[in-house]
Amino acid sequence: MSIKILFIGDIIGKPGRLAVSRQLHKLVDRYNADLVVANGENAAGGFGLTTEIAGELFDLGVHCITSGNHIWDKKEQIPNMLADQRILRPANYPEGVPGYGSNTLTTPGGVKVAILNLEGRIYMKSLDCPFRKADQEIERLRQITPVIFVDFHAEATSEKTALGWYLDGRVSAVIGTHTHVQTADERILTNGTAYMSDAGMTGSFDSAIGISKEQAIRKFMTQLPAKFDLPKSDIRLNAVMVEVDAATGRSLTIERIAVNC
Repeated sequence: MSIKILFIGDIIGKPGRLAVSRQLHKLVDRYNADLVVANGENAAGGFGLTTEIAGELFDLGVHCITSGNHIWDKKEQIPNMLADQRILRPANYPEGVPGYGSNTLTTPGGVKVAILNLEGRIYMKSLDCPFRKADQEIERLRQITPVIFVDFHAEATSEKTALGWYLDGRVSAVIGTHTHVQTADERILTNGTAYMSDAGMTGSFDSAIGISKEQAIRKFMTQLPAKFDLPKSDIRLNAVMVEVDAATGRSLTIERIAVNC
């Protein structure tokens, strides 16, 4: 028996949520997806997440929301929002940080699937080691299920690739997020772990990784802080579909998805 996990790349503000509302049910039907996971750390205005918007994504059919460094941007939302175990923050934040770094869900067919969220350290914050934290989490999660899906929110492809190889055969998939640019390196590693450096983004592609290209250019040229707007044209959804053997946790197929909305 196999299951299919649909993972949606970083959702950017209202344009990204619109893409999900237009395409999610079509994709679930087309691929017979059993579980939908989405990175939603930028779903609220392009920076952060709110309880209300998380609820909107759940109502659209997302089962679990992963995140990264921007999950903290809406500070007033943190206590209530991260009390929901369906909303994950990276597991390798220090002890005492609110929220959950992993969760286990059950598909309609009764298969338990663990979702683990990690954050990289190259060009990012000095967090606990994601490799060692993965060791700890996987030891615990594999007592529940062999099907473990990892969202590795990281900047450097080298770090993402290294974690993919480090976890090969111990998790079902390691899929990168954060750069908002979908990579073309999807594959099944030697011991059965599906890998892709970045799932991409869901939002406006008439932009600089989701935000106004004119404002982004101005910031790079002046080095001054700026408030960014989110364009509303050329909306696309980036995602990846991973099929996993439910008994062994080994991935069978991985498919990159890019849909114009």
